[in-house]
Amino acid sequence: MQTNTDFPRHPLALAALRLVALSSLPCLALPCTALAQQAEQKAEQQSEQQSEQQADTVVIDGQRAAYRTLAVAGATKTDALPKDLPQSVRTLTAGLLDDAGVTTLAGALELASGITRQSDLGGLWDSYAMRGFTGDPNFGSDYMVNGFAASRGYNGLREVAGTQSIEILKGPAAALYGRGEPGGTVNILTKKPLFTPHYTIDAGVGSHATHRAAADLTGPLSADVAYRLNVAHQGGDSFRDTVHTTRDLVAPSLLWHAGPDTTVSYEIEAARQRSPFDRGIPVLANGAPEVPVSRFLGEPGDGSITGKSLGHQLFVQHALGNGWSLQGGASYRDSSLEGYSTEANDLLADNRTLRRQRRYRDWSATDRSARAELLGSVSTWGITHALLFGVDAYRFDDSRIQLRRNPSAAAPYAIDLYEPVYGGSAAPLALSVDTLEHQRAHAVYAQDQLTLAPGWKALVGVRHDRYRQTVINHRTASVNEQELGATSPRAGIVWQPDDAWSLYASVARGFRPNSGIGIDNAAFPAETSRSVEAGAKVDMPKGLAATLAVYRIEKDNVLTSNPLNTDYALPAGSVASKGVELDVSGELRRGVRLSAAYAFTDARVTRGDNTIRTGSRFPNVPRHGASLLLVAGDARGSVGGGLTYVGERFGDVAASSDFRLPGYTTARLLATWLPQPRWRLAVHVDNLFDRRYYASSYSRLWVAPGSTRTLGASAQYRF
Repeated sequence: MQTNTDFPRHPLALAALRLVALSSLPCLALPCTALAQQAEQKAEQQSEQQSEQQADTVVIDGQRAAYRTLAVAGATKTDALPKDLPQSVRTLTAGLLDDAGVTTLAGALELASGITRQSDLGGLWDSYAMRGFTGDPNFGSDYMVNGFAASRGYNGLREVAGTQSIEILKGPAAALYGRGEPGGTVNILTKKPLFTPHYTIDAGVGSHATHRAAADLTGPLSADVAYRLNVAHQGGDSFRDTVHTTRDLVAPSLLWHAGPDTTVSYEIEAARQRSPFDRGIPVLANGAPEVPVSRFLGEPGDGSITGKSLGHQLFVQHALGNGWSLQGGASYRDSSLEGYSTEANDLLADNRTLRRQRRYRDWSATDRSARAELLGSVSTWGITHALLFGVDAYRFDDSRIQLRRNPSAAAPYAIDLYEPVYGGSAAPLALSVDTLEHQRAHAVYAQDQLTLAPGWKALVGVRHDRYRQTVINHRTASVNEQELGATSPRAGIVWQPDDAWSLYASVARGFRPNSGIGIDNAAFPAETSRSVEAGAKVDMPKGLAATLAVYRIEKDNVLTSNPLNTDYALPAGSVASKGVELDVSGELRRGVRLSAAYAFTDARVTRGDNTIRTGSRFPNVPRHGASLLLVAGDARGSVGGGLTYVGERFGDVAASSDFRLPGYTTARLLATWLPQPRWRLAVHVDNLFDRRYYASSYSRLWVAPGSTRTLGASAQYRF
C-alpha cells in the first residue's frame, strides 16, 4: 500500500531547493547554514507563487525526484554533497519509497545494498545486519531519527508514515555519533512543517483482510509558526494462522521562526503495536515433510504483545553571523513491551511433536539525550575548513522482568506440527530475569571538512566518549558496575578528476558499549572496531548516480544470543567482514526510474570458542544479495516491477548444526493511475510467483517464513 509524500505539486527545481532547505531545519539536528537559509526562503516564496498556478497539477514524486538527493545530512551533520564524502552513502528518497509502496523500515532497507534481515524477536522490532553487523541482540537494530539515537528501548516495527527520506551511511560514524555499528548507520529524516498548506489522505486494503489509513496535514498557524500532523493506522490478519496485528502512529510537529536568526522545532512520535509473539516454524531435517508456512505454533490464548513508544524532540538553532551558527537539541523517549508468548523449545524423535516453552515479558525503558554544536567555516593558506565542534550526553534506563517455564516430561506443553490443537496449558511461570540497567555517557567531538585544492577534498574527525554502566540483578541481589572510555578517530580523502567522478578512501575506529549482563552475571566489555573503505562514485546530471565500494571491518567483543540460554547474550570474540557493494539510482531516461543494489559480503568469526566456532559465517548474512526496482510513467500514471535476491545463509546463531537457509528470489509488480489531478490510485502484487522462502531465523526451530503472495490497492487524495 502506498504512503504519502511531500511537495506533490512542485517541479524538480523547487523540490531540489526545498530539499536543501529541509535538510537544514533544526529538528533534523543539522546545521542551518546561510546558504540553506536562503534556499529555504527562496523555496517558500516560489511555493507560494506557484501554488495557485499549479493547483490542479500533480507531479509523480518518483519522476520528480528520480530517486536521488542533493545533500546527505547525517553523514557529516552538514549539507554535504554525496560525491564529496569519503564513504558509501545511499539516500532512499520520498519518491523511491512512494514508488516501492513500502510501509515499514524493513521494507525500505531492502532497496539498499549490504542490508539483510535478522531474527526480529517474534516480529516485535526491526532487526537487520549492515555489512554483516547486527548490533546489540538485547534490542532492535540501531537507527537514528533526525540525528538522535531512537532505537534504544522497545520501539516496535518502525512505521514510515511521516518519513521524508532514509539516509544509509555505510561505515562507522562513531567519530560523530559515538556508539554505533561499524557496518553503517541509518538516519531517518521526518517530514517537516510547511508554511504552504498541503493535505493528503490515504486508504488501502490488501490480502488477508488487511487495511491501512494515513493522513498528512501541514500548513501555517501564523506568520511564524507552522504545523504538521502525520497519523497512520494499519491492521489485519496475516498469512500466518490466527495472527492479527495492529499498528498506530500519531506524529505532530511544530516549526517556529522565533526571529530572523533563530528557529525552534518540536516533534512528537506516539506509536503502538499489538501483535502475537510469532517465532515462525521449524525447518526439519532427515526428509521430514515441510511445515506449512501458515502454521502458527504459539497459543492464540496468549493474546498480543503490546509495544508502546512515546518520543519527543526539541531543537533550537541560532545563526551567529559570518557563516557561524549554534544549535542544540534534546530527545526524550519512553518505550515498553509487555505480554505472554509460547515458543518452540525442542522437537521429539517423531519429528512432529513440538515441546514448547512459555514466557511473560514486562520490559520498559527511558532514553534521554541532548547535544550542543558550533559550526562555521574558515579559510587558511588556500584551504577551506568546514568546522564542527560538539558535546553530547545521554541517560538510558532499562528495566526487564521476565518469567519463564521450560517443558518437562510431566508438563510437555506440546503441539502437533501438522495437526495442531490449541488450548494447551504450561506449568506455572517462574522468574528468570529481573534486572535494572543504568547507562550514563557524555562525549566531545570535532570534525573538519577540508577543500584542499580543485578536485581534492578531505574529512577528519575525532570523538572521545566516557561511559558508565550499572546493572542491578534483583533476582540474585547483585550489582555490576563498569566505566569505559574510548577515542574514535576517522579520516578520508576524495579525488575528483572531473565533475562526475569521485574516488575516495577512508579509515576509522569505532566504539560501542554493550548492554546487559551475561549468564555469569558479569557485564560485557565494549565492542571495538577498525575499518578501511575505498570506492568510486559517478553522478551524471539528470541521469544515474552510482557508488562502488570495497571494505574490510574487524570487530572485537561482539555480542550474540547465548544458544545455551536465550535469556542471555555472550561475546562471540572477534569477527571480520569484507565485501563489495554497488548502488545505482536515478533516471535511465525521462520518466524511467531505476533503483538497483548488489552486495558481496563475507562475514565470519575470526576468533570464537566451542559455541561460536572460529571461521563460521554470520547467521542470516548471505554472501550475495541484490535488489532491482524499475518504474516508468508520467503525470497520468506509472507501471513497474522489482526483484529481490537473497543468497544462501547460515540459519543458526551457534553455527554448530550447519543449518542453512536456502537462497530465494521474489518478484513484485506495481502500478499507479491518476484519473484526476488530485486522485492517485495504486495497486501492487508482492511475491508474484508465490515463492516459499525464509526471511530469517535464529535456529532450526525458530525460522521466520516469508509472506505468501499478497495483493494490495490504495487510493490517495490531495487537497
